[in-house]
Amino acid sequence: MSNEETGGRVHRTVHEVEADAPADVVYGIVADTARWPLFFPPNVHVEQLESDGTTERLRMWATANGQVKSWASRRVLDPSARRIDFRQEVSAAPVESMGGSWIVTELGPERSRLTLLHDFTVVGDDPADVEWVERATDSNSRKELENLRTLVSGWRALEGLVLSFEDSVRIDGPAERVYAFLEQAGKWPERVAHVDRLELTEDEPGVQVMAMDTRTADGSVHTTESVRVCFPEDRRIVYKQTETPALMAAHTGRWTVVPAEGGGVVATSHHSVVLREEPIERVLGEGADVARARGYVREALGRNSTATLNLAKAFAESAA
Repeated sequence: MSNEETGGRVHRTVHEVEADAPADVVYGIVADTARWPLFFPPNVHVEQLESDGTTERLRMWATANGQVKSWASRRVLDPSARRIDFRQEVSAAPVESMGGSWIVTELGPERSRLTLLHDFTVVGDDPADVEWVERATDSNSRKELENLRTLVSGWRALEGLVLSFEDSVRIDGPAERVYAFLEQAGKWPERVAHVDRLELTEDEPGVQVMAMDTRTADGSVHTTESVRVCFPEDRRIVYKQTETPALMAAHTGRWTVVPAEGGGVVATSHHSVVLREEPIERVLGEGADVARARGYVREALGRNSTATLNLAKAFAESAA
């Protein structure tokens, strides 16, 4: 549900959802921002800048009305009250200020309500900008709450649907060249055999939006869409798939390039995935279960990312 009040230049929204899960489970997901990109569809990436266990500062990237926005926020966590208050320190235009609260209310041993409050102001209070922010806040809040409701309805099985893994390759070549290969994804159709098509836009330096067709070992083609945030200063790229194959409810990852002991570098592909249980038998055949889906996704993603790392290795070592 949602309702809005406007008083002067301050605009307020309220969104709520009820979930079949204990209040502490719901609060735990809201408190753990490291996994927000996996659990909340609009969220692309979160960097924790500071934390003392009660107060934390975050840098966040998320989609809003089809655009990628970034801001810095401060959060105050109160586990005993199951409440988290937040306030943006640096907002993205047209937002002038934004804050609010997450409040979890226990309705029973395995039933709870999550309330999400927002208050915001808009630069110049232009009606068109106010409407844009209201629409983005409403759309993102609904997506976040609905996805959380779905996730926690099967909270006992949730951890079994989440998997994280990584693959690494040692490279005797310059780190800058390895990073350049990974960052220049627009050239992958020429350089990476399993990439059939890739369309990339970079309206803001370091923030890439891309659509890609990849071919698997059985010859099938999967189309994905992703947002990538590049950090050249520490040779790291993080990404979130905004359109995923059938077996995956969410997929996030990162590429890292770090110095190796004795010289050279180690390039690593990290993946985190939330599986969809419902289509497993349809995709993998009758009798397939979560364990088989975990193995299938691990092998498919690992094979493709390792192939990309080996091509980055050849690219870097040829220069060396």
